[in-house]
Amino acid sequence: GLFGAEHVLLKPAKQGAGIIAGGAVRAVVEVAGVHNVIAKTLGRGNPFNTVRATLNGLCQLRNAEDALKMRRSVVDAQDRVSA
Repeated sequence: GLFGAEHVLLKPAKQGAGIIAGGAVRAVVEVAGVHNVIAKTLGRGNPFNTVRATLNGLCQLRNAEDALKMRRSVVDAQDRVSA
């Protein structure tokens, strides 16, 4: 997620890893109900912008089925161009 000069990188973690995040990101992710996530904050560390960037990142999440459909459509398009 991105807001202002703040970047928040959210990655899935292994089952049982818990929430590996600090400060504002941890609070937002706990309230959102995410259980296994690794988060890294890149930027100045302003907690207000960090919260907004975290919310932006959570809004961009997709489930595995949607990601697979998107990848298949890209591969199909590349096959059409190369043929």
